[in-house]
Amino acid sequence: MFSASILLQILACAIYSNWWPMLSALMYVLVPMPCLFFGGGSTQFLMSRDGGGWIDGAKFLTGASAVGSIAIPVILRHADLIGTGAMFIEFTSFFIFGCTFLCYHHASLDDEW
Repeated sequence: MFSASILLQILACAIYSNWWPMLSALMYVLVPMPCLFFGGGSTQFLMSRDGGGWIDGAKFLTGASAVGSIAIPVILRHADLIGTGAMFIEFTSFFIFGCTFLCYHHASLDDEW
């Protein structure tokens, strides 16, 4: 599913002959980084109430990256750098990426794997 999300990113750029939408692909790289650096590669800390300086920082960076994934296409559309169709393709790509993350999170919580 992740590859379909990246394919939609490239498709949004190729159809409209504008490579600005690839800027939001940078956020797709940044979203899992706090989990890798501060959570030990697991997403279980995102749902826990336990905190601390690094855990809270990782939660904040994950949320900021996720909001940035939605905000970048909206800002680019507002500045007339991309078309409305490219913005909606970006939103579809984010939805697929979000579903991929939720599937990964559900699979990592399951003890039987």
